[in-house]
Amino acid sequence: MTMQDSGPTPEIGQIVQCTKGRDQGQYFVIIELIDDRFVRIADGDKRKIDRAKKKNMNHLELVDYIAEEVKSSFIETGRVTNGKLRYAITNFLEKHSNLLKEGD
Repeated sequence: MTMQDSGPTPEIGQIVQCTKGRDQGQYFVIIELIDDRFVRIADGDKRKIDRAKKKNMNHLELVDYIAEEVKSSFIETGRVTNGKLRYAITNFLEKHSNLLKEGD
């Protein structure tokens, strides 16, 4: 039996957008890969790192953007601060708000 490739693979530090649930439409950062179906996400604000949410990959839309500062923090120290998560999401939204406006 072959494993079916279900699109892009999630990575730590990757920005995702929730497509289901109470957090729908909000952006988060993947902070842990649990297995091939679940990840843990946090945004450093409403959803802090110590209360990270376990999410089914089917309820997330992967954004083609990896927050390098989050990824390198995990590589160096094995953890990341809430401030870094907030910074990563703010940075992403600032860079991509131009793209969203141009699409009108």
